[in-house]
Formats: sequence, C-alpha cells, structure tokens
Amino acid sequence: MGNFNTSLVTFFFILILSQAKAFNITTLLDHYSSFSNFNNYLTQTGVAAAINSRQTITLLVVENSDLSPLNGKSQEVLANIMRVHVLLDYYDVQKLQTLPNKTVKVPTLFQTTGQAKHDQGFLNMTDLGTGSISLGSAAKGETLGSNLVKSIASQPYNISIMQISNVIIPLGIDSSTTPSLPSLPPKHSHAHAPAPISRAPTHSPAHSPHRSSAAPAPAPHGLLPNPNAPTADTPADAPSTDTPSADAPTTNGDHESPSASSVLSVSLVFVAMSNVFLVLVI
Repeated sequence: MGNFNTSLVTFFFILILSQAKAFNITTLLDHYSSFSNFNNYLTQTGVAAAINSRQTITLLVVENSDLSPLNGKSQEVLANIMRVHVLLDYYDVQKLQTLPNKTVKVPTLFQTTGQAKHDQGFLNMTDLGTGSISLGSAAKGETLGSNLVKSIASQPYNISIMQISNVIIPLGIDSSTTPSLPSLPPKHSHAHAPAPISRAPTHSPAHSPHRSSAAPAPAPHGLLPNPNAPTADTPADAPSTDTPSADAPTTNGDHESPSASSVLSVSLVFVAMSNVFLVLVI
C-alpha cells in the first residue's frame, strides 16, 4: 500500500511539473483582445509553434493600434520580425530593473534561423535609470526606439509576456531572407576606335600618262595619320610641268612694256622742242 501511495504522489508531481513547463502562447494571448492581431501574426507565420516548443521564453507584444509598420510585409519577412520579438531567456520587469550593467544584449528566435546578419538577431535592453526600459535592435547603427510599457503575464522562469510601445524592425531585415546577388562591375564607356583614314585613289598607268605627284590629303581633325599608309610613287626623272608662277610678270613679244613706251614718248617731245628752239634762234 505504501508503495502505491508513493507511486501516486510521484505521478502527480511529474504531472504538475510538466504542466508548469508546458504553455500555449496562442491560448494565453486569447485573453487579451488588444493583442489579437499580434496573436494572429504569430499563428499564421508559425512562430507560435516555435514558442510553444521551448521551455524558457520572453515575448514582447505590441497592441493592435501600433502594428501599422507591418502592413505590406511578405510572409517570410513578417515571420522574421515576429521572431525578433521572442527572447531566448526569461525577463520580467523586476529583472530588467536590476541589470548589473544597466544594459543587456539578448539573442532572439530570429538568431536561430541563420538568416540574421550583423547582430540583427539580437536585442539591446537598457535601463535608463529613470524607471523606464528602452529596447531596440542590436544591429550596427540602430537606436533604442521602443519602450517597455508593462508586464502582461509571467510564469517564472518559463515564460514572460511584456508589452512594448513600438514594433522592432531591424534595418535590412527585408533583404535578410533572400541571398544577395553578386554585384556587377560598373560599365565603362569604351572610346570609339578612330575611323580608318581614306586613301586617295591611285590611277593605273594605262589610263594616265603621268603619276600624281600631289601630297596625300591631310588626316581628319583629331586623328593621327597612319604611318603605314602607302604614298604615291614619284619618279626621280619625271619631267616638271611648265605651268608659270602666278606671281611672275607676263611678257608679250608684239608689245613693249608700259614703262618703255613712256620713256620713248618723253624723248620725242624733247627732240621736237629742241628743233623748234633752233628754228627760232636761227
């Protein structure tokens, strides 16, 4: 009989202990209508099941009226934001007000997914010394943008539910769930290759009695001449052309130059006047 009583006490002790450790977060939040939307997010993303599978947890909940930042988020991003509000340790108001260093860095359920980057999976909780506790993402560049409002329910040291003022959304969490693509090298503008210099057409000896001795046409502006371009052949013994220079005076075999005609006219006048003078004197 004694053994039976001992076994019965042990059975009830184990039953009570198991009930103390087991909880259903959805059932607990059903008693608080102001957190109904937050409760729905936990259920539809599957985070509620992950919470129920743990023995020690702290849940940070936000009222329905303060959940507008979650609008339009994808299901996967929404699930990670919910995981950020699940601390992997037990904290209540009394424990936060007696932190040894007035601040603590706590891992969240998001950290367990392997998708968190640069401390996105951690939260900072700091006692400001004025009776208020501030919270925020521990990622670099983040600020403590949320405040502790009050304790909702607790079951030491298994589960604690505390209300905070704002949703905590770590920077870059929207891109944490998708692998980053390798960055493409910047496109460089390639300079256009210089246009080939057109070569002057050469005449076949069958059609032209003389080869052209003119210099090749100058290269287009901004382009250097091609040193390998062939030049026109100019024979050393080719006869020079008899084209007169534009500056040389032209002569005519049938007429004298204007200056010689003027001198002759003056001489004739002088001779005529000399003859008249001699006639008058005689």
